[in-house]
Amino acid sequence: MAVPSGEPLEDDVDADRQLRRPGAAPHWAQQARAWVIWFGASRLVATSLAVVAITIGGWWLVRSPRPPTEAALPYASTTSSSAPAPGRDGATPSSSPTAATSTDDVTVHVAGAVARPGVYTLPPGSLVNDAIVRAGGATRRANLDVVNLAAALADGSQVFVPEPGEAVPAASGVPAGSAPTTGPVEPVDLNSATVEQLDTLPGVGPATAAAIVLHREQSGPFATVDDLEAVPGIGPAKLAAVRELVSV
Repeated sequence: MAVPSGEPLEDDVDADRQLRRPGAAPHWAQQARAWVIWFGASRLVATSLAVVAITIGGWWLVRSPRPPTEAALPYASTTSSSAPAPGRDGATPSSSPTAATSTDDVTVHVAGAVARPGVYTLPPGSLVNDAIVRAGGATRRANLDVVNLAAALADGSQVFVPEPGEAVPAASGVPAGSAPTTGPVEPVDLNSATVEQLDTLPGVGPATAAAIVLHREQSGPFATVDDLEAVPGIGPAKLAAVRELVSV
């Protein structure tokens, strides 16, 4: 049967399809080349560019935003240039109000109806109320109506908080040792005497008087006069000198 001229033979068409469609190749390079010929070079390039564009777009969307430039830069202090120089036009540095005052601390002895009697050191300018607060506050039996809570503390003084019916020493809140040095008219009760009252005893100074009161507060009332020997600073000679002048 004659085949019209100009038309491809069926065998030629099959051969052309075999060239365009990839088949089993003995080597991966030949197989890849066959896939490129079958898929088309232009479509392969377009697909690759689309994948790259999608990848870049996805990275741009999910990346962390860059911090603003002004947030990353350190801030300069604005107070150094505006602070007035000392001595200029009579101005003084804006320091603490306590700069011109004394910087010496105040040491006082807090005794009586407080939670934690003892010797405390407070900043200068402290009041009697500050000393009582430092000692844990007054107890429920404290009679604060007879105590001047607004009085300024003096170094080496005693703050005595009495209970109802208990006498307040006149020298409370005044530096110890300011009481008269003459002997007491009546025996001094070791279990209720203040530092000022004990300081009137012969051979007993402010430090020993404070030690007697501290021993009484920590160890309890004195049972006998001989218990004074347990107080630091009191030996047999000093005990003999005050034996007739004290009581329990």
